[in-house]
Amino acid sequence: MEIHARTPRQVGDALKRFRKLKKLTQQEISEHLGLRQATISSVESGYPGTKLKTLAEVLKSMDLELVIRDRTKGDDVALEDLLR
Repeated sequence: MEIHARTPRQVGDALKRFRKLKKLTQQEISEHLGLRQATISSVESGYPGTKLKTLAEVLKSMDLELVIRDRTKGDDVALEDLLR
């Protein structure tokens, strides 16, 4: 599955969706990474102060990767609606 995300909130929503598809809890990810469960919650809520290192660790823990590419056409609202 591929999800387009342009905002911190959309990134968080995408991570949450993948986590649930993989039947993982925030607690399981936090224990695996040695982070607080609240940190995983913050990442999934789109907290703009999330460190890139933390994001990379969460992605890795779920066997995901970040892909950077040219932006597609469409507005943020329409793409956010696709995630719901």
